[in-house]
Formats: sequence, structure tokens, C-alpha cells
Amino acid sequence: MHTFTESSAETARALADLCLDRLQMQAPLDLSLTPAQLRDAAGETVTAAGIGSAEALRLWEHVLAPACLSVDHPRYLSFIPGAPTKAAAAFDMLVGASSVYAGSWLEGSGAVYAENQALRWIAELAGLPAEAGGVFVQGGTVGNLSALVAARATARHQRDVTGRPRPGRWAVVVTEETHSSVKHALSEVMDVETILVAGDYRGRLTGAAIRQRLAELDPAQRDGIFAVVATAGSTNLGVVDDIAGIASVAQEHGWWLHVDGAYGGAGLAAPSIRSLYAGIEHADSFIVDPHKWLFSPFDSCALLYRDPVLARAAHTQRAGYLDPVTVEGEWNPSDFSVQLTRRARGLPFWFSLAVHGTEAYTTAIELTLDVTRAGRMLIDAAEHVQMLVEPDLSVLVFERLGWGAADYSEWTARLLDSGFAFVTPTTHRGQVCTRFAIVNPQTTADDLAAILDTMR
Repeated sequence: MHTFTESSAETARALADLCLDRLQMQAPLDLSLTPAQLRDAAGETVTAAGIGSAEALRLWEHVLAPACLSVDHPRYLSFIPGAPTKAAAAFDMLVGASSVYAGSWLEGSGAVYAENQALRWIAELAGLPAEAGGVFVQGGTVGNLSALVAARATARHQRDVTGRPRPGRWAVVVTEETHSSVKHALSEVMDVETILVAGDYRGRLTGAAIRQRLAELDPAQRDGIFAVVATAGSTNLGVVDDIAGIASVAQEHGWWLHVDGAYGGAGLAAPSIRSLYAGIEHADSFIVDPHKWLFSPFDSCALLYRDPVLARAAHTQRAGYLDPVTVEGEWNPSDFSVQLTRRARGLPFWFSLAVHGTEAYTTAIELTLDVTRAGRMLIDAAEHVQMLVEPDLSVLVFERLGWGAADYSEWTARLLDSGFAFVTPTTHRGQVCTRFAIVNPQTTADDLAAILDTMR
């Protein structure tokens, strides 16, 4: 299996051809199949003797791949889609073939240097200081968890140094629109209490609301708070919290400010909406997922710390076999998150940035915002649909007048079954509705108009 033979070369060439075909085509939306359908079509693929590369490739190309939705399709508008550049997707092939271990500087200094260049661009967009830095992790879930673990470790250390007793239970301030991964990480992984603060009429967490909520808490709850999570572009509604107001409260109380920009953080590169992020420069930690609105393939989350020394103190793992890599002064990515083993998942993003330049990213993001604005005008002009939330970024939340949950479900299934579009229902304030999430520069206003017409 580990010797490169002519058969290996044939397999590699066949895979390269499939990759090239996928890069140059506009892939169909495709379908999702049931386990029974896939079992009938693919059968048992893992056997004692193996099925051979030709059969495995046939199964992938003709059975399994078409059963995976193409998230880069221009009319894939559910959840948060992806739209990797051709350069990023192609370089990901090379990363996979190169067996680069990127957990330590010792083993992957070239890869880590390149990733840090990309992280530096993001840090500058956010207005973080020159010493800010971090790591690319798997996704927003790991990024949020790692940041909050560092925040709690810092709070523990500060209390121990000052002699202030640790609280009976630690707590973090969130709101209803805070991403589910944050709430899950706090309650189920870290065993931390969540202090829920009501959002405003658009679901935004504000500094004023936090102050009001603090007045309602008992002293023990207030004493346990060590961090607050602001959202720079909520997944469901696409709105940006009052980061400046939240930062002010965090500074008053000595809390860690974490900003979750997994989806919306990319908007920092767009001058037309940069003002929405006022206050983000005060963040102690910040995440953004390049595989969302920064045109990188799955999976990648940029995790940045204002003071990486604090993150290193929380995350560096100690063991005899790790002594050669835990060297003072070296930048080991594994020192900044809960993971140790890691692929160089930031390299495809770095390569695309290096190839195209940052101005191309600004242009592409602004293009998606223009399409979003055009979509909003289409909804406002139509008699059968109605906007529900004033958009900040590139998410449009709206309702089809007169429809219930069953109508939305039937409509979604019909669009997907026909291969026309993928748009799923959601809820807002208990009301079933739907949304467009626009992060693909190849999505046009005509695409949105055509989908809206299917709702008549």
C-alpha cells in the first residue's frame, strides 16, 4: 500500500482528472439519499480483499459524490454556504498529498509561517495589536471552545494571583442568537453557567441590555462572570451585536470579550459595512471561518488572541515526548487551542490570498453584499413575500405571506428534488419563515428572483 507503483500512478492521475473536472465545472446541486438508497446503490465498500481503485473511484464518482449537495452551487442558500476559490481548492489537494504536520514550528515551520501571514491580515482587519496571533482550527465550534477555555484559565490565574476566591460556578454572558456551539461548549463541555441576556428587536446583544440584566442577578452570579460573547454576524439572522457597548461593559467588569465572527467576521474586509464592527478592536479573542465568507474549502477557522501568551498558558500540553517542540520562543499552533494534532488547514486560504491579493477579497465580498441589497429590493417589491429582519450583512430573512410550516417544507423539498435550489425554512420569534444566505460571488440577483417566483 505504501509503495508508489504504476497502479498508484494511474489512481493518482484518475483522481487528479476528477479534481480538475470538479474545479472547472459548475457542479449540479445534486441530492441527498437515504441510507437504504445508498446501501442499494453502493453495497459493502469495505471488504477483506478490497474492491480496487477503479471500482472505488466508480462508486465515488457515480454513486456517492452525487449524494452530497454542492455547497458552492449559486442557489445553495441554506445554512451558511461555501464558495472556495479555485486556487484555494486546488492547493488543498497539495496539502493533502504533502503530509505536513502543522502542530509545531519544529515540524512545519514553513506552513506555520504562511498561515501566520494570513492570520496577520485578519488581525489587522479587526484592529488587533501587532502582537496578536493564534491558529487555524477545524471550525467555529473548536475556535469558540478554545477561546473560552483560555478566558477561564486567565480568570482563574488572575484570582489566584490577587487572592480573590474563585466563584462557586463560573459564568459567561450570551444572548439567544449566540451560536449553539458556544452554548453547548459552555454548558456541556466546560460546565459553565450561561447568563442569558435578551436581544433587542433585531436580536442584537447590547451593552445596555447587559447592564440591565446584571442588576437582576444575585451577587454570586455576578461574581462568577468571566467572559461575554459578542456575535459579529449571527448565523440565523446575519446581524452584528453592539460590540462597542459590550466591550465597554466587559472592560468595566474585567471580563474577557470574545467575538464570534465565524460567518460575519469576513465583512471586516468590506468598507461598506466596516462601521458595523466598531469595538471589535477591544476583543480578547476573535474567530472567523474562511470556509464560509472568505472563500476557502472546508474546514478552517481562524482563531486570534489579543495576547497569545494567555492562550499559550492555557493550552500548551506538557509531556516528555513533547519536550522537543515546547521550546520557548517558537510558535507552535497546538499551543493555542484544544487540539494537538492538526493539518495545515490554513494553507489553502493563505495560498488564495497570496495569489489573488486582499483587494480581490474585498471586491468579492462587496459583490455578495450588492446582490443581498438587490435581493432585499426584490422582496420589498413583491406582494407575496415580506422581510422580517433588517439585514446587516448577507442574510435575508423573510416570510411567504399565508404559508405555514408544511408549505415551507413542501417548497424546500420541491426545489431540491428538481435540482433547482436549496433553501430551507427557519424560525424567527417563533414564526416559521425562510432565509437566503448569500456568500457565493456567483450567486446573482436573477437567482434570487427566480427562487422568489417559485413561491407565488
